[in-house]
Amino acid sequence: MCEIMTIAAALVFTVVYAVQRKRGISSKPVFVTMLMFWGATLMWAVDGIASVLEGEPFFDISMEDTILGFIILGAGLAIFAFMLLINRAKKARA
Repeated sequence: MCEIMTIAAALVFTVVYAVQRKRGISSKPVFVTMLMFWGATLMWAVDGIASVLEGEPFFDISMEDTILGFIILGAGLAIFAFMLLINRAKKARA
């Protein structure tokens, strides 16, 4: 389940980044968060492939995996919010 959740988050941040880029806006917090979620997606994909090689299903739909997915999403969004606050504080001082 954490694979599905990180794919969804990565896609959302990719769309936000693409829209901002099209409008000529450069947002480092969005870009970094997008890369973090794509990295997590890649990590869970490797874990899923290892699970398949051991005879288990690719997607783990257990409650523990869902909780882990929410923890990963929460951590990524917290880092995004922290970077956004730092970015706005820098702009306010300038």
